[in-house]
Amino acid sequence: MSLIPFAILALLALLSALGVILSKNAVYSALWLLAHFLIIALMYFALSAQFLGIVQVIVYAGAIVVLFLFVIMLIGGTITPIKHESRPYARIAATIFGAIFLLGLLFAVAQGVTNLPAPQGAPDAGSVQAVGGPLYTTYLLPFELASVLLLIGMLGGIVLALKERKRL
Repeated sequence: MSLIPFAILALLALLSALGVILSKNAVYSALWLLAHFLIIALMYFALSAQFLGIVQVIVYAGAIVVLFLFVIMLIGGTITPIKHESRPYARIAATIFGAIFLLGLLFAVAQGVTNLPAPQGAPDAGSVQAVGGPLYTTYLLPFELASVLLLIGMLGGIVLALKERKRL
């Protein structure tokens, strides 16, 4: 992937991630997340990782965002206003730490861009065999932990929805 298309996709990914964070409506946040997942899928396709791109679209852009929207609709999707009096220095601390993180990230990218040659992928790097083999052998434990984490999130949404219905 050349630098110009990557830069455009990276900028769009950052803007959609900001849309997720800054949106006041939970449904709009989920839709920005959908846009972000689709942009990441485009990056996978541009890197000739077709399998990962299709999985990104089906699993994340399809199933996970639909699950988020379902949970948002189930629990009401309202966001309560944050009380600023309880933590007066939280915004200042978050800004300082965010700036330090951004400077460190820019430094790491600048060092990596100038010193390393562009990586060349294997011809079958995006195939099902190249992804599925290590996923179910070397990385089986993190794969299963991710599925348990998703299950816990789904159960948490159900518990929140049941608590809300008992109040009615």
